[in-house]
Amino acid sequence: MKKIFIYILLAISIASCDVLDVDPTNSIPASEAFKTKSDAERGVLGAYNSLQSLSYYGRAYGIFSDLASDNLVHPPNATAIEYTEVDNNAILPENASVDGIWSALYDGLNVANNVIAKIPGMSALNEDDKNKALGELYFLRALTHFNLMNYFGGIPLKTTPTIGLSQVNAGRDSPDVVFDQIIKDLIFASENLQSSSQKIRASKDAANALLARVYLYKKDYNNAIIYATKVIDGKSSTLLPNYIDIFATDGSAETIFEVDFTPLDRNRIAEYNFPLTKNGRGEVAPSAAFISTYDANDKRLNATIAYSGTTPYVIKYDDLSTGGDNVIVLRLAEMYLIRAESNARLSTNVNQIQSDINIIRNRAGLNAISISDYPQLITAIEQERRWELAFEGHRWFDLVRTGRALDLLPTVKNINQTLFPIPQSELITNNNPGMTQNPGY
Repeated sequence: MKKIFIYILLAISIASCDVLDVDPTNSIPASEAFKTKSDAERGVLGAYNSLQSLSYYGRAYGIFSDLASDNLVHPPNATAIEYTEVDNNAILPENASVDGIWSALYDGLNVANNVIAKIPGMSALNEDDKNKALGELYFLRALTHFNLMNYFGGIPLKTTPTIGLSQVNAGRDSPDVVFDQIIKDLIFASENLQSSSQKIRASKDAANALLARVYLYKKDYNNAIIYATKVIDGKSSTLLPNYIDIFATDGSAETIFEVDFTPLDRNRIAEYNFPLTKNGRGEVAPSAAFISTYDANDKRLNATIAYSGTTPYVIKYDDLSTGGDNVIVLRLAEMYLIRAESNARLSTNVNQIQSDINIIRNRAGLNAISISDYPQLITAIEQERRWELAFEGHRWFDLVRTGRALDLLPTVKNINQTLFPIPQSELITNNNPGMTQNPGY
């Protein structure tokens, strides 16, 4: 794809990452670009750095999942036209922010694939070192393929570096094909990584947690239960007693995988969430309808939303001055809710479902539920996910994967709107007849 930066040498791809101090020159021979164990480590870190893009976890990717749904709104005094389109579910193929998501994620895939291509031939690494590096890279590749598919549907699957024009024009692969590769990558990662307390690097638990989410989205509920249970029983992460503490510091005991941000590689989430009266841009705000759904006793409300006068704003990521707070991708509470939903959709194990939901509700200061009707349990879990995971980039994907977007979102008039448009720039530059626009655009 012409939208992807084409790196002729691995040295060029890793030079694009701020974390790496590598001269961006295409004159470095490939044989010299990756020789030592340190070189391999720098390459892996470069792949992680791709997650920091402002179009990825640095801002847009997660915000849009809440903005396209019923959690966030684009206030009348906000200025980003692209955000208006997302809020109204009337996205044009020319939307620059959506184009940015597509480009940033494919750029990240290309960085990861370049490093993946080099690791097996490195004599400085033993087999364990190679498999660990590949495990981390496969995790990142799986995460990014999965995230692309959640917005766009079938996408070009990329498992090799894009190194020439012959590989630029790629058609779209079916969701099943992409799912198969995602699962393959994550199983390798799970088998070759160890549990770890370092939350900003992929681990066995991160791979298993992402597998649980992937299987839930794929409607393979038995496997979703298996992998969610592996994470819960592994005890590498624990539920914190106080919900607010999850976001108070980076690397809390509850999180499984986070994207690392520092003042030098900052996110812009608080900047877009905080209103003008708090020195933010105020591009998004919690919807009044969402706020009204909270129980008055729910401790999560005040840990999630604050007010400037009468204006609500999101405070989960609140480092407005430096943007150095890490962004949580996976945490333990989600695993309980994945297991609960999967059991409910299989109409089995009602006691386990109630237990998993009530673990989350009890921490929030809410009464336990005793529902035994499976459809009612599914609705209760949908609501619990909305409160527990609010503004962490889940709501739109939840409504789309369950077919509930048409029922709950007035701006979604037909099924075509549940996928974002393929960026127009991609359609213009990609000459593969298999690169087609999503219906309705």
